[in-house]
Amino acid sequence: MINLRQVECFYAVMRTGSVTQAARLLNVTQPAVSIALQQLESRLKLKLFERSAGRLHATAEAKDLLPDLAEIFVRLAAIERRSQDLAQGVRGSLSVAATPPLCDGFVVNAVAGFLRGRPDVRVSIQATPSSMVVDRIISGEVDAGVVYEPVLSAAVQVEEIGSASIGCLVPTRHRLARRQSIAAQDLEGERLITYLPQALLRPYIDRVMAGGPAAAVQTGASSTAIALVTEGAGIALVESALFQARPQRGLVMLPMTPATGLKVLLLRPRPAVRSRALDEFVRELRAVFAGP
Repeated sequence: MINLRQVECFYAVMRTGSVTQAARLLNVTQPAVSIALQQLESRLKLKLFERSAGRLHATAEAKDLLPDLAEIFVRLAAIERRSQDLAQGVRGSLSVAATPPLCDGFVVNAVAGFLRGRPDVRVSIQATPSSMVVDRIISGEVDAGVVYEPVLSAAVQVEEIGSASIGCLVPTRHRLARRQSIAAQDLEGERLITYLPQALLRPYIDRVMAGGPAAAVQTGASSTAIALVTEGAGIALVESALFQARPQRGLVMLPMTPATGLKVLLLRPRPAVRSRALDEFVRELRAVFAGP
């Protein structure tokens, strides 16, 4: 098999016109270049240079090989540039799955921030229920997941990366809009919008609303609840992260009393597969959850 170092010496001599200049270009000794040329000629069974008046002259065979050699070194230079970009996190690929309210809010913000200055990174982002996020991490379909607690699987690496809470979303002109916080008894007589009984976050709602009025409208998504409030269908009890990431004019999110916190979890495979792109994205995600 042809040795790449031998080819590199041959290409350097063809470019510079002498063994001396080739050795200087490659930062090696002249004898090292001469030996590499002899070995390559022996391997190829071709005479590549003729020596005349103390100078090397490329044979017709050597000149015929030059275009193919130039293409090889162009590709090698491209590989070197790409590897540097990968090392710096400006190339590569990233796949993320997240539960819908986190995906459509803070995760999207983090992806957008991550892509600034990284035009060559390919990103796949999926909004899917928490259980499916865990499944995609375990199967290796995605590099990272972002969900609300709890996650009970020991097959994924879990790290708390942010927090949210249960809040009450009301129009800015609503009678409750100027309150510092809202308690269940304050909601008597209101048309309440919240999650379906089978929703992951519904137990948190039931806890904060113990003894309070029942919901009149139920939905499976925070985005739907926010849209209903926007359209005047009532006021909503939902997680706070989506509205915090995507605030809307004319609405205000008020904390509930007693306060009900929600941990936001970053999921990765176990054992973790590390990449510069993923590390940079996680850094951006932490910054987004930390706020300005």
